[in-house]
Order: sequence, then C-alpha cells, then structure tokens
Amino acid sequence: MKLGAQIKLDNTDLKILSLLQAKGRITNVELASRVGISAPPCLRRVRALERAGLIQGYHADLDTRALGYEVTVFAMVGLHSQAEADLRAFESLVASWPMVRECHMLNGEIDFILKIVASDLSTFQTFLTENLTAAPNVDSVKTSLTIRTSKNLPGAPLP
Repeated sequence: MKLGAQIKLDNTDLKILSLLQAKGRITNVELASRVGISAPPCLRRVRALERAGLIQGYHADLDTRALGYEVTVFAMVGLHSQAEADLRAFESLVASWPMVRECHMLNGEIDFILKIVASDLSTFQTFLTENLTAAPNVDSVKTSLTIRTSKNLPGAPLP
C-alpha cells in the first residue's frame, strides 16, 4: 500500500499498524512475535511509522458512561461566514470546550458536526445555550441525541 509520494507500506508495516490500532499497549516483544520479526527491527519500524505521522499517538479507550457521561449528542452547526479566518476561529473555540470530543468540518449545508458528551441532559442544554449557540458567527445548531452506539471504531480499516 502506498500513501502519498513518500510512504510505502509493506505487509509487515500494515500488520504492525493493525495490531497497534487494536491493542496500543502491546509490548514491542509481543508485537514483533505476532508480526514475525525480531524486536529491534520491529521497534525501528514503529518509530519510523511514528515519525512519518501514521501513528499519531496512543490513548486509552475510556467508557464514557462508566465515567458519568450519560449523554452523547451530535450537533450540526451552520456559520454565518465561511471565510477561512472565521472557520479557524470557530475551530479554536471548539478546541477549548472539553465536552466536545470531535469536530469535523463538512461540505454541504452544514459547516461542522460536533460530537459532544455530557453528564446529563441539563448539562448539555446549558452548554448548548450558553456556549455553542451563543458563540460568535454561529448561525444555526441542530442536535441529535444518541440513543445507542452499535459501532465505534477508531482509526482506519486495515487489511
């Protein structure tokens, strides 16, 4: 598989990425064993994949409900202006809101979709009225409350 003009991934690289995506805490020794190479070249490959930006970090997959976040909402946001400076200003503001876990700029009628978690509906409503709809340049906000999540996979599909 070739990504861009600079990065060419072989089957070993793809196996490494797939295993790390599924289990980020795997030891280098176990990773090397499962990929079928020794530990030193495996670590060199992992470091090269990190330097190339294919591995952007490692994190724990937390259970939001167990942590007290009972509400997940998707908010579709329309802005008055789509000038680049205004888009960036909105993105910077969103980055400062811990309840917003994802922010994606879209093509079409909606400018952004946000994934927001809150402890309860009242907390979300306060955030909606005091922060999101009151934000500069926000023209419209449409929200959809998540009833259940049947699939939530991070990363990318790898062979």
